[in-house]
Amino acid sequence: MIYSLNGRLAVKELNFAVIECGGVGYGCRTSYNTIAQLGETGSSVMLYTHLYIREDMAELFGFATQQELSCFRLLISVSGVGPKAAISILSDVTPEQFAFLVASGDSKAFTRTKGIGAKTAQRIVLELKDKISSESISGAFTGASIPSSPAAGASSASVSEALEALMVLGYSQGEASSVLGKLDPSLSTQELIKETLRLMTAAK
Repeated sequence: MIYSLNGRLAVKELNFAVIECGGVGYGCRTSYNTIAQLGETGSSVMLYTHLYIREDMAELFGFATQQELSCFRLLISVSGVGPKAAISILSDVTPEQFAFLVASGDSKAFTRTKGIGAKTAQRIVLELKDKISSESISGAFTGASIPSSPAAGASSASVSEALEALMVLGYSQGEASSVLGKLDPSLSTQELIKETLRLMTAAK
C-alpha cells in the first residue's frame, strides 16, 4: 500500500501530477483543488494517495489533504461512482462543502458536476449521509466556513475557464493557479481573470 508520496513535483497539469521520489516518477490523478494547492514544478510536495486496482488496470490518486482523500474513498464506495466521477466531484467542491452537501441532503448540488445525474447524486446522499456524521473526517469540518451550494457548484467551471484563459495570455499554469487559489471561486470567469491580473500586476 502506498500511503503517501513526498518528493519533487516533476509534472503539474489540470488533473494530473507526477511526484519524483528517489528517481522514480509516480503519476497521480487528482482534483483541481489539490492541483491549485501545489507549488511550482521542481518544488517539494506531499500527496496522500489511494491505489485503485481493477483487473485491467492500477491507477494512483493523490490528494493534498487527508480530508480530501477520505471524501474520495467515501465516494468510490457508492454504487455507480468510479474514481473519475469522484475526482470530478472533488474538483467542484472542497471536502468541507462535500460534507455539508451530503449532511444537508442537497443531492441537486452534485448534479452540477459533469457526468453526475440525478439518480447518482441521490445515491451519494443516501449512502453517505450516515457515514458523514460518524466518519472521522467529520471532526475536521467542525466550525468550517461553508458557502452555499450554488457557489460550490459554480466554482470549478469558472476557475477552470479562468485558468485556461490566463494560460492563453502567456501565464504559466503554476503562476495562475497560485493566484486563483486565493480568490473566491464563486466569482464569474471574467471577475476571476480581472482580479488575477490585478494581483499579478501589483506583485511585480
